[in-house]
Amino acid sequence: MLDATRPDNAPNDHPKLPSPRVGVLLANLGTPDNTDYWSMRRYLNEFLSDQRVIDYPRWKWQPLLQLIILTKRPFSSGKAYKSIWNEEANESPLLTITKAQTAKIAQRMAEQYGDSVKVDYCMRYGNPSTQSKVREMVEAGCHKILFFPLYPQYAGATSATANDQFFRALMEEKWQPTARVVDPYFGHPMYIEALAQSIERAYATADSRPDILVCSYHGVPKRYLMEGDPYHCQCQKTTRLLRERLGWDESQITTTFQSRFGPEEWLKPYTVEEVARLAKEDGKKHIAVCAPAFSADCIETLEEINEEIKDSFEEAGGEHFTYIPCLNDDDAHVDALTQVIGENLGGWVS
Repeated sequence: MLDATRPDNAPNDHPKLPSPRVGVLLANLGTPDNTDYWSMRRYLNEFLSDQRVIDYPRWKWQPLLQLIILTKRPFSSGKAYKSIWNEEANESPLLTITKAQTAKIAQRMAEQYGDSVKVDYCMRYGNPSTQSKVREMVEAGCHKILFFPLYPQYAGATSATANDQFFRALMEEKWQPTARVVDPYFGHPMYIEALAQSIERAYATADSRPDILVCSYHGVPKRYLMEGDPYHCQCQKTTRLLRERLGWDESQITTTFQSRFGPEEWLKPYTVEEVARLAKEDGKKHIAVCAPAFSADCIETLEEINEEIKDSFEEAGGEHFTYIPCLNDDDAHVDALTQVIGENLGGWVS
């Protein structure tokens, strides 16, 4: 914390206040505290009770959630998390990676702005909570906070709910900081460049060139698209910009959607079905899969893509499956995120 001082022209008995700073608060989806039943149940309850995620009427959804889903799902989800858990740090990979991203971005900010910018991270669900980190920033003298949901493409179930929680946290502050929210960066040139470089590295080290690249994005119900959510269009644009940067034709890359939940129709094609079709009907023996909607590897990439989706491809006759990791704390990714932050700090720092 910077030195605390009394405001200009304040009487001698006025309490000292931290020197004004700007906060940059990175936000990701969240993580359970552990893989046991009760840790998973608390996490899943918070996540699946969010009406941005499941927007059914509470009177209909909550009995089903509390009495059926949360009696069974914590066991299966806990098993899945345990298969990817960072045992050394006793935390999920998402948390490990987010910490690394934050440390690198904080270093970049310190090099540019010194102590005038404070960088930290929070989770929409689980810990550290958005409220706790907003409180810490206010106590550290952050009169301005730039809130950055780490989702390249906007969706109501990701970006919007993170913003909701940030604004709820601001409601608890007596002296609210001035706030800004970062726009989705699905088409930012440095983000596309970082994606392209990760694809090129993976292709350069593969034993054989993949027949096609599958860009697998997290799915949402198709109804959300029809109600005005721009997520589908932004995912398609990310894939198109990536293809153009790579210099490929349309036969070499495709867009799919994963993680379907519930009985509704979701955005199609479903990744788990499409990779099987590519193997069985199109004769694709080697595919690569990347996940451009995720800023960090997590349960949906390390477990779902690398296990369930891979199994679907191989059971349909596929022979070689290459998963290309998320951008994580890769320097090109950190540079892109730092650039986006700098663009959004305009007028606040110099």
